[in-house]
Amino acid sequence: MINLFNTQIESLSIHRVGNKSRNENIFLSANPFQLNDEITPLIKEYFLKPFREKEESYYHFTHETDLEFHPLHEIATSIFTDPRSIHEQSKKITTLLFEQSAHPHIKSGEVYIVYFENVLLDNEKTDAIGIFKSELKHDFLQFEERESILEMIVQQGINLNKLDKGALIINRNREEGYKILSVDSNRYDTKYWLENFLGVEVLADENFYTKKYLKFCQNFAKDVVLPAEDKKEEVMFMNRSMDYFAKNDDFEETSFLNSVIENPDLIPEFKNYKTDKGQKYQIEDLTSFPIANKAVTAARKSIKNTINLDTNVQIKMDFVNPESAEKFVEKGWDEERQMYYYLVYFNKEVKS
Repeated sequence: MINLFNTQIESLSIHRVGNKSRNENIFLSANPFQLNDEITPLIKEYFLKPFREKEESYYHFTHETDLEFHPLHEIATSIFTDPRSIHEQSKKITTLLFEQSAHPHIKSGEVYIVYFENVLLDNEKTDAIGIFKSELKHDFLQFEERESILEMIVQQGINLNKLDKGALIINRNREEGYKILSVDSNRYDTKYWLENFLGVEVLADENFYTKKYLKFCQNFAKDVVLPAEDKKEEVMFMNRSMDYFAKNDDFEETSFLNSVIENPDLIPEFKNYKTDKGQKYQIEDLTSFPIANKAVTAARKSIKNTINLDTNVQIKMDFVNPESAEKFVEKGWDEERQMYYYLVYFNKEVKS
């Protein structure tokens, strides 16, 4: 898990890239930007806020031949080896971005190259290189007193509440292509930032596999368990799945299936579904992996655990104590009313 609370900006270089197809130029600053006490907290929040708010999905540099031929990987290594070289290296980074800015859709904008210290990754301090780009300009009003009236002036600038594009190259796992986080708010060309410029792929680690496998289970519950059983069993399947992931350090597929699927007929259905859909989630050949607790915690918040009834009643299951729903909720059919019902057992009502 990444913690950016105490992260500090050690160096900031600002350049500008235009669009080559429109004959726009590149502008490279001769010197680093001199930060002050007024700008530093604002610009730090602008750069880092998106990475605190989004789910952690790491990337890493890749190259079909060898990482030594990956230009950004080599530049990052040079900077981490000698942080004092970052301004000169920032010019190379900006030039690389300019070379990829030839498509008519690519917007011009300012490029910020930052050296960060005190990045906390998995409770260990390290450094990081930030590459950010602001693209969209927004209108804002300024006011100026002129004799007896207050004059309104329209100006343009960037919105400090929204970062357009950004990447954090974290000084970890150099030989595997570093650990990288990316933000792209203006996805007018999805290949431009991640593929063409950064040259990265998703880092398939325990966090990635845990998140992907739980998402796969969620869709299996919706597409297979619900039609074969009912809404309660769909929710209960995810209840049991979450319980397995929460209570185990390692995932083993056979043990998982025996724990979460009560109807034996659904086990071959699960394997067939995985054969058909596994490639989409990049888990087609995955049968064991370490479980990432942070991915399980994030999944709890996103997976629906509520049964919505057409009588405007909701029954909410508990992912923390899934056995409660197994023991104390029963589904039945009322012949007189010709309606289904849920019978819920309890000792007393609990104040919320």
